[in-house]
Amino acid sequence: MCGIAALQLRNPSLHPRMGSLLSSMLCQIVDRGPDSAGLAVYNTPGLVSEGTSTLSLLGRDQGITTAAITAGVAALLPSDAQATVQVVGDTTLVSAAVGTDLLVKAVSETLPGSTIIGRGEHVAVMKSVGHPMEIAADHGLEAMAGSQGLSHTRMATESAVTAGGSHPFSVADDLCLVHNGSFSNHATVRRDLKREGVVFDSDNDTEVGARYVASRLKQGDTLEEALENLGKVLDGFYTLVVTTADSMAVVRDPIACKPAIIAETDDYVAMASEYRALAGLPGIDNARIFEPEPGKVYTWSL
Repeated sequence: MCGIAALQLRNPSLHPRMGSLLSSMLCQIVDRGPDSAGLAVYNTPGLVSEGTSTLSLLGRDQGITTAAITAGVAALLPSDAQATVQVVGDTTLVSAAVGTDLLVKAVSETLPGSTIIGRGEHVAVMKSVGHPMEIAADHGLEAMAGSQGLSHTRMATESAVTAGGSHPFSVADDLCLVHNGSFSNHATVRRDLKREGVVFDSDNDTEVGARYVASRLKQGDTLEEALENLGKVLDGFYTLVVTTADSMAVVRDPIACKPAIIAETDDYVAMASEYRALAGLPGIDNARIFEPEPGKVYTWSL
């Protein structure tokens, strides 16, 4: 059992409240996964900026100072890349005005032992072990602005309780995936993806789903098509939420074993594992509230 809370804000006037709204949603699903948690926030000032790639690294301690990281990365990038490093909670963010692939190469050479948990121009990913609300507070979620937010509270079943095994999994630019449930054939799909050259960071079954979706998108699938194909390949009981720079998708397995409920208004789309996480949202009394149908992919765009 895990908890999911996701929020896409269609009305820009709500963007300053993204963090406070997502924090209140997260608070209501803590008991679904008390061992660890993760967050993904989109277009949050101070964390990401347009025209700049940002990598989220697991952990606040990378073994060397932030000044040394900045100098090491800057030395491997063009002189006008303007590399910066900041520590937010238990996450290290490295940014530069270059493409993500070039920044990944520079960070990997500077910090060969680092684990990249998020990448892109629009998203910052943060995750850690511990009580979800303490993790949210440590990262300053409540004060964050943004266009979208995704959160997950984990009760580990398929792998150990580690920060690296926490969700979301962000394995391609601005792509994040969270999961409530388990994939029964993840080992088989992992082997297939490895044969295609895909590299994994953890033994978590959810990472297999994220890597599969990223692989399908790279092959030209739309987000909806990628999730439809996932349903043909990965077996198990699951509710998934996937976000990109400008979209959000929800899908449940064909039996719909795992809970999910959606609230939609002109101002936002919100999804949570339980209704109580939606109850405090503005205008909820007039929202269209429904449970996603089994096996059907739902998508929304900003």
